[in-house]
Amino acid sequence: MCSITRCLFLYILLLGTIGAPMAMGATLWEDEESGERFVTLDTSLKLSALASHAPEDRFLFPDRNSEVGLFRSRWVLDAQLAPSANAELAYEHRAQRSSGAAGVGAVSSVLPSLATVSYRLNQLDWQIDRDEDTFLYRHEIDRAFVALHPQWGEVTLGRQAIGLGRGVLFSAIDMFSPFSPTEVDREWRRGVDALRVEYRTTDTSSLELLFVADEQWKDSALLGRVRGYLGDWDGALLFGKRAEDEMLGGALSAILGDAEAHLELAVFHTPEEHPDGGLLGEDTLIPKAVLGASYTFDVGNGLTLLGEYHYSGFGLENVEDALTYLQRDAFQRRFLRGDSQILGRHAVAVQCTYPFNEIWTASALFLQSPADGSGIFSPAVLWDFAQNASLRMNAFLPWGPDPRRGRLQSEYGASPMSLFLQLSFYF
Repeated sequence: MCSITRCLFLYILLLGTIGAPMAMGATLWEDEESGERFVTLDTSLKLSALASHAPEDRFLFPDRNSEVGLFRSRWVLDAQLAPSANAELAYEHRAQRSSGAAGVGAVSSVLPSLATVSYRLNQLDWQIDRDEDTFLYRHEIDRAFVALHPQWGEVTLGRQAIGLGRGVLFSAIDMFSPFSPTEVDREWRRGVDALRVEYRTTDTSSLELLFVADEQWKDSALLGRVRGYLGDWDGALLFGKRAEDEMLGGALSAILGDAEAHLELAVFHTPEEHPDGGLLGEDTLIPKAVLGASYTFDVGNGLTLLGEYHYSGFGLENVEDALTYLQRDAFQRRFLRGDSQILGRHAVAVQCTYPFNEIWTASALFLQSPADGSGIFSPAVLWDFAQNASLRMNAFLPWGPDPRRGRLQSEYGASPMSLFLQLSFYF
């Protein structure tokens, strides 16, 4: 284990033992006369370490053992400008120290992505320092928006997080910086530059316009969304342009007795043909779908079970060809943008969560490809050892045929066996 990762593990252990109390948030300014205008500051600190043991394939993994240490600090200013208006600014520092085997550009579905974020007019992401392939230190503005809250709806302009789907691990219509199903640090979705206008037509329905900007019009998105709910049913229809794609999609969720169920469907009309074909024999019609449900069993403090199935038409029928297609600009751009959360076309996931008490929570994720039988088992423990501090421990145990001579033999068989620790503070 490299010295930086060893020091980080010791630091996590030390802070976890001390468990120093911290104050949540800080009020920087407040209008004493009305109390309706104020500025608050929330600060977060995350220290993480990932140790991995890769499959035996010298073409993909010249060194099977690698370590990565990460540091993230985030400052969020929230200004209440008036009773019906507020603004938010989030500024983040992130540093990554890697062993030479890992490299700071290493792609991992476990760690937060370091790739350039799509749907930004300007990245506002700057490099502070870099040491070849072992150290990277950057900072960025991840949120910067103003929100108005008139009686008829909502208007938000600026860099913001946009989530559209109902799925927990997968999504068919969540198009802007979606999470990977195995990404551990899922707390902050990276911001995109957008204008959102929502008009409430009734108490239970609304119309929404979303313009999500990139540097060029052809890479931007313009979408309309109709939303509504009736009793325990909630639905949405989404349509418009996503970059150069035309899309039509929808989502439906419902409370069925003591269970929850959700469904997402979408079809994208793309300018290029997909190498493995599309819907109804049309190689430019690409479908996506998510079907899932969750239920909390009356066992102890409540055992929650979640299951999801995901079909992605942007994936490949044969993942053996994945590395070849990733060298093609169009396929690589779509994968990095998050058009497909999986390399293949099918994925099944089951996640169970159990809170032992207010301090300890355990969970387990089973992720599998029905096409080749490979998968990942990820047990986790969350320890809230102080009011504003927690320690997360995850293991990632993959199975499936290993890669051979630089070529994948299964979707998850090339995933390294990993151990992840993350210490989080909020103050």
